[in-house]
Amino acid sequence: MKQLQELVRKNIWELPTYAKNKQTIHSADIFLNANENPYNKPYNRYPDPYQTELKAELAKIKSVRSEQIFLSNGADEAIDLCYRVFCEPQKDNVVAIEPTYCMYKVCAAINNVEYRSVMLNEHFQLSADKLLAACDEHTKLIWVCSPNNPTGNNLLKEEIEKLITSFNGIIIIDEAYSDFSKQAAFRKRLADFPNIIVLNTLSNSWGCAGIRLGMVFAQEEIINQFNKVKLPHNINILTLKQGIEALTHRFDVEDWLRILLLERTRMIKSFAELPFCEEVYPTDANFFLAKVTNAQAINDFLLTKGIKVCIDTQCKNCLRITIGAKSENTELIGALRQFKG
Repeated sequence: MKQLQELVRKNIWELPTYAKNKQTIHSADIFLNANENPYNKPYNRYPDPYQTELKAELAKIKSVRSEQIFLSNGADEAIDLCYRVFCEPQKDNVVAIEPTYCMYKVCAAINNVEYRSVMLNEHFQLSADKLLAACDEHTKLIWVCSPNNPTGNNLLKEEIEKLITSFNGIIIIDEAYSDFSKQAAFRKRLADFPNIIVLNTLSNSWGCAGIRLGMVFAQEEIINQFNKVKLPHNINILTLKQGIEALTHRFDVEDWLRILLLERTRMIKSFAELPFCEEVYPTDANFFLAKVTNAQAINDFLLTKGIKVCIDTQCKNCLRITIGAKSENTELIGALRQFKG
């Protein structure tokens, strides 16, 4: 890997941390420095810009140090900041697998950074050699999503490790769905691989999509760069409160995971028996991808029944179906059995 200073944009590397954030290291009882209203506590105060309490709880659960955590307004903010920290517009490029999560490409376009796609094979697995072959001296980032969205499967750990050890830039591993998988998370290997950034979220397994709380795990030097470019109070006080509340109810989450994994097995079996289903692909996430005879017609039919699924435009005639509550899953299968296409 190159030295971090060579990878970070020069203006970002030289940027000081926002002075207002630095003031949080000093405790106080009276706050007359931020033009806040003294009434309507606790919402009258700006939230902690470094989310100290929430990071301390996350560090215990995720087996990392607080200094290795950056919190974002959903994982999408973290994706955008990766471009802003590392990529010079109209000069640098990134490489990503395809099909994969669409926001990597959207944020590349917003930041005016060239986006290079490398197709997965017929089993939706990556080839490290093909991804590396797509890189050049201006490639700063490689995007890897495992379990992958929309395909649902884990990518081969050995191929990801080969990427990490062979690439001289930053490998970003999106583990948004890792809690549904038995594969060991890469966030536990930050000491082994200083050039990785691992993304995670409270949206899926923790049932907190509405509070928009994403996580970045990386070496402290990388986290420092994110802290330079983030908005001062990117995580609001309501999200901080609910995030801490969620983390103190871990047993609920473990129960949800158990139920969802059982439902995933039931749903895959039931869907595979439908006459229009051509294939249900292996999944390690809280959804599955299925190839059908006419995805658009099935989607339109389900909408008339008040049921939404996802047509994935990256995979022809495929539906991505989230595992819902048992009653929702049963209603979906019942509706699909009525489809005459």
